[in-house]
Amino acid sequence: MSPDSTSQQLDEGTPLLHSEANAPAKKPQTPLPWRQFSMLLVLQIAEPMTYQVISPFAPQLIRDIGITHGEEAFVSFYVGLLHSLFFATEALTVFHWSRLSDYIGRKPVLLIGLFGLSLSMFCFGLSKTFWSLVISRCLNGALNGNIGVMKSMTAEMTDSTNMALAWALLPFAWSCGSTLGPLIGGELARPADRFPNIFGNSEFLKEYPYFLPCAVPATASALSWIVIFLYLKETTTPQIDIRKMLPWRKRKTVPLAALEPLPVSSSISDKPVPIRALFVRPVIIATGSYASVALVDIAFHTVQPVFYATPISLGGLGLDTPTIGTILAIQGVVNGVMQPLAFSRLHDIMGAKNLWLFGVTCALPIVALFPVLNALARLSGVDQSVWYLVALQVILWGGLNFAYGVSCIYVAAASPNRASVGATTGFAQVIVSIMRAVGPAVANSAFSISIERQYLGGNLVYCVMAGMVWVAMGVGVLLPRTMWTY
Repeated sequence: MSPDSTSQQLDEGTPLLHSEANAPAKKPQTPLPWRQFSMLLVLQIAEPMTYQVISPFAPQLIRDIGITHGEEAFVSFYVGLLHSLFFATEALTVFHWSRLSDYIGRKPVLLIGLFGLSLSMFCFGLSKTFWSLVISRCLNGALNGNIGVMKSMTAEMTDSTNMALAWALLPFAWSCGSTLGPLIGGELARPADRFPNIFGNSEFLKEYPYFLPCAVPATASALSWIVIFLYLKETTTPQIDIRKMLPWRKRKTVPLAALEPLPVSSSISDKPVPIRALFVRPVIIATGSYASVALVDIAFHTVQPVFYATPISLGGLGLDTPTIGTILAIQGVVNGVMQPLAFSRLHDIMGAKNLWLFGVTCALPIVALFPVLNALARLSGVDQSVWYLVALQVILWGGLNFAYGVSCIYVAAASPNRASVGATTGFAQVIVSIMRAVGPAVANSAFSISIERQYLGGNLVYCVMAGMVWVAMGVGVLLPRTMWTY
């Protein structure tokens, strides 16, 4: 598979993502199917909201269930375990969900995923022991096949003229969910204590003080299930009619013609390829670019709040919890605004590869600003100059996120054929989930060792993070300047 340098005919064999090279004239932009695409945006909001809603109250929840036996040092370990379990179980199952969507269609897998999200969040809110929390969190990750399937559907809804706009809007929706989740979790946890005039007489909410914040995203997922079931259209041709798999359908006698599979091309290129066929250079390079960005991003997200909360004398800024929460919320808003306003234009001006390299390069000054911020705080406290640099770091993080959208475009283009887009995005999501499960442990451990043993003056963690960025840039050099075609 190589970048296509010849013109292509517009017929049913035209690939999903067209080559950018040697185009005789710029094609007019194809309008996005807004009614269908807006449903994906709603799902994209629900995903991070479900994941992030536990973040504000997770430490207190761990204390309340008594698993640490009063040892405050173990709270962060168990909170981190809850977060890692989500990504670990997701890594074990997301490929299989994406692969299944190639055979039975995207819509059935989305419905299963929404049901799983809703059920697991209700269970989490009703949990009274640590092991019930673990089971709920694992169920959340295991049934979360939506994240890969949504990327497949986005690729199938777009072409080369409007894909940049679509991939710019998805991060905006993700940022909305990432902002709403912590706000819901922080404001609605322990409602009987926070709002006694409204919930003070509810014995149920006193018994289950974290049910309400979990019920909000759970209910949102349940309502989304109804909307998707009624209105979302399938974007691929299923290889198997799922209705024939239902036991009560098998017992019915129907005409032979009704049992015939949905019409598909007899060509092997229109059928999902074997798993081993995914281990080819384009898929590996595209997946590597996506995974390396995810590793850099999760390392920053893990270290950032810890750095802000660490006392200045130990290498941080010594900020309080409300201030940290405000910075993170502003960061989500900034990213949500930057992506739809700038991504599509920058993609058209710079090209996919250059935009990806630009985004990852933004991570170098982000990392470098950590020790600079602490040095300024040691000299004159957290003054105006420190806040200017914090603002610069937030803006640069928005630039880093440009690389996410480009990586998703490359992953979709690397698919061996149209029928294997789900398997390809699922495979990429497996590797990304592994990076997101491992990244926090590596970054947090490096930060703790740096502070405790003062390696490199307490800056060892930033050298490790810079190394991650250079590795990512090395992967990015391998990306082609023109998209692969199939």
